[in-house]
Amino acid sequence: MASAPARDRVHSPPRRAYFGQERASPDAVHIADWVVDSADNQGMPFMIVDKAHARVLMFNAAGRLQGAASALLGLARGDDSVPGIGERKLSTILPEERTTPAGRFVSSLARDIHGQEVLWVDYDTAIALHRVVKGTPGEGRAQRLDSLTSDDNRVSYGCINVPVKFYDKLVSPAFTGTNGVVYILPETRSAREVFGSYDVQERALQVAGQQATTTDSSAAIRK
Repeated sequence: MASAPARDRVHSPPRRAYFGQERASPDAVHIADWVVDSADNQGMPFMIVDKAHARVLMFNAAGRLQGAASALLGLARGDDSVPGIGERKLSTILPEERTTPAGRFVSSLARDIHGQEVLWVDYDTAIALHRVVKGTPGEGRAQRLDSLTSDDNRVSYGCINVPVKFYDKLVSPAFTGTNGVVYILPETRSAREVFGSYDVQERALQVAGQQATTTDSSAAIRK
C-alpha cells in the first residue's frame, strides 16, 4: 500500500517558548524557542539578557516566561571581555573595557564580598546579575532603570543590574537550590554565531522533509 503524499502527512510542530503578553525582540524569541526546542537548558530555569534592548527575561525550565524587566549593562558596547579583567580592581578598568560579554553561562547564586546575594554569571570575568546598586551619585542607576528608553541603560562595569523587586521575586527563587542558564545576547555578532542556534520552524520543515523522503523510499521497495 502506497504511503500518503508528503503534503498530506501531519508532523509534530516545533516546541516554542511561551511569552504571554511580553513583546520580546526577534533575537530573544529566536533564542528562547531554540532553547526549548533543543532542550539546551538541560532541564534548568533560564534567563535571556537582551543587551540591544536592555531587557532581562526569566523563564522556568519548561520555557514559560515568568517575568521581564529593564536592566543596566556594561558602559561599553561589545561581546567580549578583556583577558584578565576579572582579577583587576574596578578603578583600573577603562570605560572602553566595561563590557557585558555575550554567551551561554551556567549560573548559580552566591555571596559577594559584602555578603549580598548575587547571581554569579561568569566567575572568570567577574560578571554577576544583581539588584541595582546606587553607584556614584552622578550615575542615577535607579532612574535609568525607570526611564522609558533603553538608551541610558549602559552604565555598569559589566555586571547586570536589575530592579530589586524583579530579583527578589523571580531571580532568587528560580535559582535557589539549583543552577540555571543565562543567555546573554550579542550585539556585534549574530545569535546563531554565538550560540549555534537554529530557527525552530526551519528545523521542523527540514525534519519533515527528511522523514517524508525516508518514508517514500521505504514504501517504494515494499512488494
